[in-house]
Amino acid sequence: MGDDSGDAIADLRFRGAPIEDLCLDFTLPGHPDYILKPGDETVDINNLEEYISLVVDATVKTGIMRQMEAFRAGFNQVFDIASLQIFTPQELDYLLCGRRELWEAETLTDHIKFDHGYTAKSPVIINLLKIMGEFTPDQQRAFCQFVTGAPRLPPGGLAVLNPKLTIVKKHSSPSESVDDDLPSVMTCANYLKLPPYSTKRLVIFCSSYGFSSLLFHIFSHWQGEMGTATQAHPRIFVKRCCMQFQEFCI
Repeated sequence: MGDDSGDAIADLRFRGAPIEDLCLDFTLPGHPDYILKPGDETVDINNLEEYISLVVDATVKTGIMRQMEAFRAGFNQVFDIASLQIFTPQELDYLLCGRRELWEAETLTDHIKFDHGYTAKSPVIINLLKIMGEFTPDQQRAFCQFVTGAPRLPPGGLAVLNPKLTIVKKHSSPSESVDDDLPSVMTCANYLKLPPYSTKRLVIFCSSYGFSSLLFHIFSHWQGEMGTATQAHPRIFVKRCCMQFQEFCI
């Protein structure tokens, strides 16, 4: 068993390349001036564990110690940080970030402004609110990230969001179908521009890590039978999301 384990370690590769071929040295990745360990030693299979430990330490512990102390000192000037010890981590999370509120289609209209072509009685708005009321926690975070630029609402939820969440009609160009168009936003104003879709459809875009990747959810609640043209719409949506990526990051 020990021999098998040793052979597995010796054969360890990263994306098909041996560790030695990665040409790693004992500096923090992305920060060549940050020395993890004195000397000219390179990383191989024998010191890989030490290298990983040093990178983790520099990233989440000693490497950010000075910044954490500065944050702690600044926070302490506003609020005695020792007093926070009476709270559990979960309670602090709720106090600082708020708690996920349960959205219901019937009450969402009280906290959303509809303008420029839409009212609370518009068919596409009724469909949108129904979909929002069915969101899972992950889908709700994705929607908030897309519309507001943050995955969480402030304590108090939509009722205290400032500026108020506003949904307006997005006018498509004459050369394209409304159902082929995509929603867009102005995150600084919590402003959602939604095309007047013919079906109960909402496309949500959000960044999962900076702008390096795009996470989107397509929720289709078809009304009646789907025709040939309708069946092609999801494919068109995916194609267009790549073409209009920049617009959704405004």
